[in-house]
Amino acid sequence: MRLAVLALAALTLLRLAVAARVPLAPDEAYYFLWSQHLQAGYLDHPPMVAYWIRAGTMLLGNTPLGIRLLGPIAAALGSLLVWDAGEQLFPHRQAGLIAAALLNATLMVGTGAILITPDAPLLFFWTAGLAALARLITSGNPRWWLAVGLAAGLALLSKYTAVLFIAAVFIWLLTSPEGRATLRTPWPWGAMLLAGLIFAPDIAWNASHHWASFLKQGGREFIFPASQPAGNGLVVPSVPQPYFPPKPSLAGVIPRPLQFLGEFWAGQLALFTPVIFFLVAGGLWKLRLSPAPAASLLVWITLVPGVVFLEHVLSDRVQANWLAVLYPSACLAAAALPMATLRRWLKPALATGFFLTAIAYAQALTHFLPLPPRSDPSALQLAGWPDLAAAAANLTPTPAFITSDDYATAAALAYYAPANVPIAGLNLNRWGSFAFPAANLQNKTGLFISRYRPPDCMTPPVTLTRRLGPKIITTYHACFVTAAIPGALLPRP
Repeated sequence: MRLAVLALAALTLLRLAVAARVPLAPDEAYYFLWSQHLQAGYLDHPPMVAYWIRAGTMLLGNTPLGIRLLGPIAAALGSLLVWDAGEQLFPHRQAGLIAAALLNATLMVGTGAILITPDAPLLFFWTAGLAALARLITSGNPRWWLAVGLAAGLALLSKYTAVLFIAAVFIWLLTSPEGRATLRTPWPWGAMLLAGLIFAPDIAWNASHHWASFLKQGGREFIFPASQPAGNGLVVPSVPQPYFPPKPSLAGVIPRPLQFLGEFWAGQLALFTPVIFFLVAGGLWKLRLSPAPAASLLVWITLVPGVVFLEHVLSDRVQANWLAVLYPSACLAAAALPMATLRRWLKPALATGFFLTAIAYAQALTHFLPLPPRSDPSALQLAGWPDLAAAAANLTPTPAFITSDDYATAAALAYYAPANVPIAGLNLNRWGSFAFPAANLQNKTGLFISRYRPPDCMTPPVTLTRRLGPKIITTYHACFVTAAIPGALLPRP
């Protein structure tokens, strides 16, 4: 046990070192903006990721490590929670240690632990709720329901996906006589009330912001009803034309649902890593018919989010990271396999997973694999932002501000651009929900950056590129425009 704890500590230190060296992804820069003006809610997600970033930056400053600090730490603490849950649910067979090891060997957790997104606090609090349920099963002490409610409420404040945790728990209770008896007691309802009270600030924020976040996550495009001008707030006309020719598409060759379904399964095979994927599948298959509360809990808490996202994939693409929440319960299910199976496959599973994670870390740090930049996920997200920001700020004439029609690009520019050039958010549909100070840029000339070519500009457009060494990752179209509204001044590090 001591050796396992030391290994987890060493892995956490490695993740912190990688997190300190890898540049911020645009979405991380966007969430950093949130942390500079804390609110009870935001257009895209609840506020927990902003609180985590603020805590880290208060300790270590507005550096990549400060911004990401709680991600690797939460992954370590979450591993201990999975360990405890496994020991409670399947005692006397080291199931907790095996599950925690498998979880850390997945690419999902290995790569996700060095970044900070809403999935980081969501996964931690989801895992805490699962560990509390394991304690509830083994102890029979109903007070553990309060811990479940606390974890569920904090998970809801992290990402709305946490509602699937609550749904899975209630389905688990409804599908057994003992669970239905529990529903006739006040404890699960008290847990629900506690979760609701914790989540109430985000509900209140949404109520005062026209239910912006709920409507957006529900699939509807939200537009703030405001007396200010609509659109980007720029003297840039109508519909932009694509700057790049469209990428080759499988549409018309493979039906879109089949394409999305293939991407779904291929993504999970890669992120679990192949051996762990099949161990997980075998573990869930073995547990599916067991009447034991531990078995049915793991099945439902894995199956409910899995089925929801599988249904979603029939109409739209599912981002692979959305399924992170089912990884702890899935790895616990794998740890319940017969010991003969685990003795044969555990070492290959861990070796493959940690080897692939090491390659991913090395690629993010050094880009040593000669992949085309647009086929390299780490380059697509992380590389070239400081040089792009510097090139934009050094154009002649010096822009009074820089803005973009893409929120993630604007956020990355706000983090990396020289401090003397303001970065503005001029799309009221998004930036109107933030408590950022007004930029007061009306009638000032600034630089508009986009991956699309605007129909016309004040001056001939120029091309800017984001590069990995000599290789182009993304090409941007930049032109000078005049702001028609104050806009929002984006915080700087």
